[in-house]
Amino acid sequence: MTNEDISKLADNFLINTYGSRKICFVKGEGSYLWDADGKKYLDLFSGIAVCVLGHTHPAVTEAIINQAKKLLHISNLYNIEPQVMLAKNLSELCFAKKWFFCNSGAEANEAGIKIARRYWHTKGTPKPQIITAENSFHGRTLATITATAQPKYHQGFEPLVPGFSYVPYNDISALEKAITPETGAILLEPIQGEGGVRMPSGNYLKEVRQLCNEKNVLLIFDEVQAGMGRTGYLFAHQAYNIEPDIITLAKGLANGVPIGAMGCTEEVAQGFSPGMHASTFGGNPLSTATALAVIRELTKPGFLDEVKTKGELLISNLVNLASKHPKIKEVRGKGLMVGVEFEEPVAPIINKLMDKGIICGSAGPNVLRFLPPLIIEKEEITYAVEVLDRTLGELGW
Repeated sequence: MTNEDISKLADNFLINTYGSRKICFVKGEGSYLWDADGKKYLDLFSGIAVCVLGHTHPAVTEAIINQAKKLLHISNLYNIEPQVMLAKNLSELCFAKKWFFCNSGAEANEAGIKIARRYWHTKGTPKPQIITAENSFHGRTLATITATAQPKYHQGFEPLVPGFSYVPYNDISALEKAITPETGAILLEPIQGEGGVRMPSGNYLKEVRQLCNEKNVLLIFDEVQAGMGRTGYLFAHQAYNIEPDIITLAKGLANGVPIGAMGCTEEVAQGFSPGMHASTFGGNPLSTATALAVIRELTKPGFLDEVKTKGELLISNLVNLASKHPKIKEVRGKGLMVGVEFEEPVAPIINKLMDKGIICGSAGPNVLRFLPPLIIEKEEITYAVEVLDRTLGELGW
């Protein structure tokens, strides 16, 4: 079928929650995708930060095939070997020593919210309030859209879940003032993704950690987008030399096979006991075996150093571009999580780049967002920026 054939079927049979979609990708390899009409594209979005190893990576494909030949699913009423090994590997790589597995970032954040509330309940000092940052994004369930401090996601879904309050990102004073005796946790993205690739300023994250220590509040880092090597560090918080009490992961963890994870300290893990939380498909053999393969690749010697180098190349090239194009307001990011803010909406840029065979996305109306596969080649980065340069010239930007 052609792109047009598939679009017609989509219009007829799918609930439209994604707007107009004209292209259907049917094949991928490395940093490239091909649509149903055979056109080739350089992918600078990787399924919204999911395909960290690109498309059809041999290690990922092999892990999926091998596990599919053995066992796809078994209930969490029994131990699952790759799930246990994934928890062990993750525990050896970061602060979190206990893990719960689910199917998505929203579910991971739900687990983080629930265990934070349950933890204080088990201590006999219920503290249900959770503070999040304006322009954050934490998911699409009722609890996680409530945690998402962007009114556009709330409209029509009221009443929202009680117990959430919001403060400006990068404002430690506002955060301190918002803490009450009812505050049990602060939930932040180390780098805000959907909110515009907003970076933490100065020592903001260290100050948040110190504030949590002083006020006896749990710190939750949502690393669904910024984690799994995206910043040049396996976990984004490691770039800032601090540790939360709870971390949530998804997206790049299994390179496209659905999985979410919530990790926490031994102390916080006491918040959950048998029957308190569960997931039918969470941590199934297929997803966890794939995630193990992804982690093996990401932790190979030199891999993350290369991500840092390629990120510096992308950012420096974009900064140079900003000197030529006056409608670029700011270039910001870390590793291969980069945003370019313009004075006007970026939809025309995205459309023109798509016509030229370059895929990227937005983070809010005015921010062009780059989330390429971490295996992208330096030459591909240079080429993409050159195409962007020409595109901006054509638009008169």
